[in-house]
Amino acid sequence: MTDAADFFRSRLDQMIDLRHPLAILASRMPWQELEASMASVLANRVRCGKKIEGSDLFGPISGIANPGSSGGRPRISLRLMISLLYLKHAFNESDEGVVERWSETPTWQYFSGFAYFEHRLPCDPTTLIKFRKAIGEEGAEELLAQTINVALSLKLISTKHLETVIVDTTVQPKAIAHPTDSKLLEVARGKLVEIAKENAIPLKQTFAKEGKALRFQAGRYAHARQFQRMRKAVKRQSTIVRKLHSAIESKMTTLSEAVKGALAAPLARAQQLISQARTRRPQKRGAEQGSSIPKIYSWHAPEVACINKGKARTPYEFGAKVSIATSVQGNLIVGARAFGGNPFDGHTLSEQLEQTTILLQDRAIKPGTVYVDLGYRGVDHDNPGVRINHRGKKRRLNEAELRLLKRRQSIEPVIGHLKHDHRMDRCHLKGETGDRIHAVLCAAGYNIRWLLRMIVKKGLGLFLCLVFGALYFAVRLMRGHGGDDFRASNRQFAVGAA
Repeated sequence: MTDAADFFRSRLDQMIDLRHPLAILASRMPWQELEASMASVLANRVRCGKKIEGSDLFGPISGIANPGSSGGRPRISLRLMISLLYLKHAFNESDEGVVERWSETPTWQYFSGFAYFEHRLPCDPTTLIKFRKAIGEEGAEELLAQTINVALSLKLISTKHLETVIVDTTVQPKAIAHPTDSKLLEVARGKLVEIAKENAIPLKQTFAKEGKALRFQAGRYAHARQFQRMRKAVKRQSTIVRKLHSAIESKMTTLSEAVKGALAAPLARAQQLISQARTRRPQKRGAEQGSSIPKIYSWHAPEVACINKGKARTPYEFGAKVSIATSVQGNLIVGARAFGGNPFDGHTLSEQLEQTTILLQDRAIKPGTVYVDLGYRGVDHDNPGVRINHRGKKRRLNEAELRLLKRRQSIEPVIGHLKHDHRMDRCHLKGETGDRIHAVLCAAGYNIRWLLRMIVKKGLGLFLCLVFGALYFAVRLMRGHGGDDFRASNRQFAVGAA
């Protein structure tokens, strides 16, 4: 019955041009290796029923309610989910946008392994969220590693170009509003009121009307550069949050220990916002300089750090620091890792080289030379066996190394493309784990677009020339032409190809 139904459906290989770069890449991707590496992470979990106890005429009884069942909705194929992640970051789409565009693009469906065109959504957009959480950072790194393996198997880049890499850092901004003390205190007030309502803690006053008015008032004073009045409004906001904090703490004695443990984190966060709004002194950077509690810039994303990159337009960016490693020739990304807090650039080099070595272990390649900027000075002893070159060592570099040193700035446009074309400009994933997964997936999307460009530039033209040349000569030979005609046709084809 299925074959009869498929007889009236449109085959994708007849709808699209099989010479399309994405169609060629679909046949070159190691889908079996990817599915095998993800299968262990996404293994079926045994469902256990809930044990219940009761009594009847003969005494107490026990049983299992809702026992586990093997039935249910069938699982979506791993190739489809992997291809959706690739396409999402390669073509700068959201979770909702990639599933909608997939249902309208035959080439994308062919890349996902489908044989017939289907004008429907492949899955719910929330399924991508669950899939990212399931594979984690290791699964995302496997997606990135396979793009590097495809580039090597297609001979689009040589092995020696991967032994020398360029490393630089950038900021991956988080999807948060611009942090101000007034805005953060108003959010803290609303969260404390929600916590009190959820746990049936009575409050004499919620300060809803006054809190909203104070936030608008502080914003107007800041715009008018009347900072003394603005600080007075912010001080009143911190007083309101402190009163709510004290009221909730005093009435927590009747709550259970589990509820008290759940409320400890938001209460501590509110207390920290109060303390950092009351002081105007800049906080020290990192625990190594004596600060054990970093400053909070967002209630829902406390892991966000304030990073100064020295830009004239945006001197401060709020997010996570990301280290990027590219090949010295070809600009293929061979490593991407996000770091919590605001570490020194040189302290991230060892972890970045470790990740790059892991991604290249399938081809037994290990980076031996790294080109960096002056932010990586003084870390040679922390990276034994790796030669680190930068502008501060110009007198110790030979002519070949000086020429490669000029290519260090080629990583800057790569970072620009990652931000503007592959969704690194704003991370919507939750927590530090989300930052790390998002950085690796952005790099994988960049490599997919890199492969498509290189197939057009190097592989497709040569492939078409060989295919059509072989077909042309085969037809001439089948028609029985002699050697003279064959040489003439050969010259004619060469002139036409030129």
